[in-house]
Amino acid sequence: MKPVEFTNTVLRDGHQSLAATRMRTGQMLPALADLDALGFYQLETWGGATIDSCLRFLGENPFERISALKKVAPKTPHGMLLRGQNIVQYTSFPDDVVTAFVQCTASRGMDVLRIFDALNDVRNLHTAIDATLAAGKQARGEICYTISPVHTTKAFVELGQSLVDRGCQSISIKDMAGLITPKVAHDLVSQLKKRVSVPIILHSHDTAGLAASSYLAAIEAGVDVVETSIVPFANGTSQPDTLRMMALLEGNPRCPDYDRGRLSRLRTHFKKVYEELKAFTSPANERVDVDILTYQVPGGMLSNFRNQLKEQGMAERYEEVLKEMPVVREALGFIPLVTPTSQIVGTQAMLNVKFGRWKMISQPAQDVVLGKYGKTPGPVDQDLLALVEKQSGQKAVTGRPADLLEPGMPALRDKLKEKDLPDDDETAVLFAMFPVETERLLRGEKPAGTAPAADKSAVPAPTSAVRPPTSGSGRAKRYVMQVEGQKHLVEVEEIAG
Repeated sequence: MKPVEFTNTVLRDGHQSLAATRMRTGQMLPALADLDALGFYQLETWGGATIDSCLRFLGENPFERISALKKVAPKTPHGMLLRGQNIVQYTSFPDDVVTAFVQCTASRGMDVLRIFDALNDVRNLHTAIDATLAAGKQARGEICYTISPVHTTKAFVELGQSLVDRGCQSISIKDMAGLITPKVAHDLVSQLKKRVSVPIILHSHDTAGLAASSYLAAIEAGVDVVETSIVPFANGTSQPDTLRMMALLEGNPRCPDYDRGRLSRLRTHFKKVYEELKAFTSPANERVDVDILTYQVPGGMLSNFRNQLKEQGMAERYEEVLKEMPVVREALGFIPLVTPTSQIVGTQAMLNVKFGRWKMISQPAQDVVLGKYGKTPGPVDQDLLALVEKQSGQKAVTGRPADLLEPGMPALRDKLKEKDLPDDDETAVLFAMFPVETERLLRGEKPAGTAPAADKSAVPAPTSAVRPPTSGSGRAKRYVMQVEGQKHLVEVEEIAG
């Protein structure tokens, strides 16, 4: 059996997980020659929160980052994380906007698009997959791994098969919360390898201390690729360190032979960058957190919730909120906890504890119940569905949610022309997701600024992700929730009954 390959995540997930996505392009460029020479399977360099961070905090054009990194590291395929119909935001966009975004990304040189949906609803991936294939790039389908009565190995394997049937050239098990155990990793990889012929990748986080051992089990089962980072942007809430994984595999016939000298040189470089970004790092993200095994939520939510509940005068109710999260998640159809659903569940759990269960329901939670995010893995609680339908005056959506959206690109171009701004596709798709930040960048204005030290990784909610309540009681209230290191403005409405 050939050696396992590594994808390196230090330029995307590594600093997103441990330094609030604040690494600048200029801090990346000195590392690119060594990263490119190492011969990794892929370099993850874009997507996720990097686009938001470029615009909101760093004053960079995110598309220009792709070009800059590709120029210095042309040999290794570059990859990005794409939230399907959500692109890199928290709400769905029309098909033409998704297609334009993929085309722009491909034309800049991105090679691999990691495409996932928070609900594992493949219908929400169709447009992004088709656009990626049409652009001649690799579509990598992501299976969002989570634990619930409806999330079985069989169900995940069926999902993998449906992604391949749609055209995905590789499949990744995306363990965003670091929950997968060695036994499950071995079994799931084994079953997928029997079912599909495309490369299988395992992506995990070491939040609960399981990732490295689960990687080893997956490697024994024949996984083609595992994803690692480079210390100090590794381990903890990030991926296991590359040298660490090589040491764990020493003597194993599948151990890869990446240049240790270059990896040590990269560690020296990134140690300097980590020190430069110390205002955005936290020891809480660097240690093993076993609470995640109990509550099954992304590790960043746990420490951030403590601070947020304190601000809400609910510090003493932390345990209540954590215990309410599984209740909310089950009522919402056992949705996986990954952006944006982790934020939705966390916010609603707080509201249930603060006001009484389902007395105030956030708009995103209502939208999940009504099927506006897609088909939930399990059934939505029928009493909750009846309550939301009654109060909103709407019936649940049963088809693909994006089919309800009108094309968006013509209106975006018109809006940009009205503002005397460029109306090319790159500008339009950025404006669709981050209108204020994109206009500020185009007008040469400085970013709003980084958050104060007491709130190192706070990010205001994108305005396009906040939808007003649809019912008419007029008793909407606003709350600022901090989840996974980001602040979100949430409008909620009191529900009678």
